[in-house]
Amino acid sequence: MADLRRADGPGRSGRPTLAVVGATGAVGTVMLRILSQRADIWGEIRLIASPRSAGRKLAVRGEETEVVALTEEAFDGVDVAMFDVPDEVAERWAPLAAAKGAVVVDNSGTFRMDPEVPLVVPEVNPHAVRMRPRGIIANPSCTTLSMIVALGALHAEFGLRELVVSSYQAVSGAGRAGVATLRQQLSLVAGTELGTSPGDVRRAVGDSTGPFPEPVALNVVPWAGSPREDGWSSEELKVRDESRKILGLPDLPVAVTCVRVPVITTHSLTVHARFEGEVTVDKAREILATAPGVVLFDNPAAGEFPTPADVVGTDPTWVGRVRRALDDPTALELFVCGDNLRKGSALNTAQIAELVAAELS
Repeated sequence: MADLRRADGPGRSGRPTLAVVGATGAVGTVMLRILSQRADIWGEIRLIASPRSAGRKLAVRGEETEVVALTEEAFDGVDVAMFDVPDEVAERWAPLAAAKGAVVVDNSGTFRMDPEVPLVVPEVNPHAVRMRPRGIIANPSCTTLSMIVALGALHAEFGLRELVVSSYQAVSGAGRAGVATLRQQLSLVAGTELGTSPGDVRRAVGDSTGPFPEPVALNVVPWAGSPREDGWSSEELKVRDESRKILGLPDLPVAVTCVRVPVITTHSLTVHARFEGEVTVDKAREILATAPGVVLFDNPAAGEFPTPADVVGTDPTWVGRVRRALDDPTALELFVCGDNLRKGSALNTAQIAELVAAELS
């Protein structure tokens, strides 16, 4: 594998220079908060966005930093570039940044299934970060990330052989438009008797369904993503394909149904996982309680289990309702929650970048 370090090494401060591309977006905003909260390992942090956002000043590490326009020159001297941009922007600009010598950590869906681009979750497959012939590392989707840290820990002990998942996805997964749509719909239905007769919510909402095919307030929508063959959605196929790649199980049977729910931020999933041999709840709980990046919160008799209202704004994957399947001694049932803007997006990107920084230093 080619040496992918910059020819001139890290920045003049002795610490690597980081670029945040898409710094003004929803995930970029969370990223700046995360960079201010984590260990200060970076030299310069350069904020990059579309030309219309150039000149804005944003706070990072307690300092006001001016946003610069996305150009090739913006990557001069950059060691690591984190991309939080739409797929089409990443497709054009990530290879250009890599060609300028930066290691790209991309949060879009563009490169995730590229065989020459590792798909990395630091708690699960940190070794993969070094295998980047294109100079690009991909970040998984927020739905996959909401469960894969817990699954990776269980797989390492028991050997995963089949996965059945239902997701309950927050509207922020559809961006700011998703959040605005839910808030608008909630204002229309609050204080009413709606939700008691067929079509009443739809009539109240009218055409204000935003990025969703149906009203999401007082409702659940069994669809997320765009159409794919045979009735599957892009979100469902992402969970299948990404889980296989991260865990190194290319033939793992995976069945997924993605559902949009009226939650602002934090995805939840029910997980049915079958393993190579018999499992016990006690051993599973021991693994989950000690796994990095996982919080076991599981005492249903006391009303203790993860919910988005409690998990939002936190970094770990929260796991509860741990049970052995009633009819299969090799299977476990879990309920997991993860903040889709933190670990599900910005935090994992930052963690990958930190692995690269340690390698470059």
